[in-house]
Amino acid sequence: MQVGVFVPINNNGWLISKAAPQYKPSFDLNKQIALSAEKHGLDFLLSMIKLRGFGGDTEFWEYGLESFTLMAGLAAVTERIKIYATCPTLLVPPAFAARMCNTIDSISHGRFGLNLITGWQPPEYTQMGMWPGEAHFKNRYQVLDEYARILRELWETGTSDFKGEYYRMEDCRVWPKPTGDMKIICAGSSNDGMAFSAKWADYAFCLGKGVNTPTAFAFNNEKLQPYIDANGRDVRMFVLMMIIADETDEAAMAKWKSYNDGIDLKAIQWLMDQGAKDKVNKDTNVRQLAAPEGAVNINMGTLVGSYASVARMLDEMAGVPNTGGVLLTFDDFVEGVENFGTRIQPLMKSRKALAG
Repeated sequence: MQVGVFVPINNNGWLISKAAPQYKPSFDLNKQIALSAEKHGLDFLLSMIKLRGFGGDTEFWEYGLESFTLMAGLAAVTERIKIYATCPTLLVPPAFAARMCNTIDSISHGRFGLNLITGWQPPEYTQMGMWPGEAHFKNRYQVLDEYARILRELWETGTSDFKGEYYRMEDCRVWPKPTGDMKIICAGSSNDGMAFSAKWADYAFCLGKGVNTPTAFAFNNEKLQPYIDANGRDVRMFVLMMIIADETDEAAMAKWKSYNDGIDLKAIQWLMDQGAKDKVNKDTNVRQLAAPEGAVNINMGTLVGSYASVARMLDEMAGVPNTGGVLLTFDDFVEGVENFGTRIQPLMKSRKALAG
């Protein structure tokens, strides 16, 4: 099972709490995390793109860097670890995205890949006049299907003459072609999203679920499988999980309780309001993200416990069929990545090859 870090490109990571560590994003912070992850043999780094935060007392995600730029910088200062940026496809035409990817492929010497998103929070795009309207919730994966086809054509041949409903290429040329195997990730959990991932992606990205229920995400793998079978491709699941670890289960749980006690209710309300705007799709990641009962960490799966307990639960995740990797967040990223590398990973049977 691959292990990656969902690097903190926006302020305060993934804890919407006044009691959690409060910090602004910077290149230096992400560089420190990236170099630590590489030192400990982790497999990849991925950054999201968020263009409008949730506000509240913590100004949650109001401060953010840009994904392609950040990952280009991290590609230049690392040597081995895989690098993924996230592309806001509503804002970046596919041919331009292909050229940016090829550039970071050159910087990284073939270590770059791309996470594609359709966009779900209208204020991110209405603020700059780029929201296509409510129809987007219905046709977003038809648009993304054409987008991915153009990317693949340009990466594989350097040219595209694709003519579709949403994009039209006229002798489009993007050279040089990438040197690496350009991987695509997509986080769609609806039926349309799963079908897209099975057709175009290498990894489907889902949220873990619950606290200390490490295999509760398995229904996503099962849901994806028929689409994989229909396309005859090898597509693995990446699972987003938060780790809150300490010397003992009790100490870790005390931290988790303090974060919940400090929840930023104003920011949570914004998240809930935005999550309800999509009236078309009922089975998306956004529905889970915005559910009020676990919103302090955006409802991602969370492993809370001693280093040994977290290692055991991660090994349970690795045992779920077709799980390609886990994408980790931490309450404190600098300390968290270091502790993962020195205290958790050496105890994991699924990472035995890196235990030394």
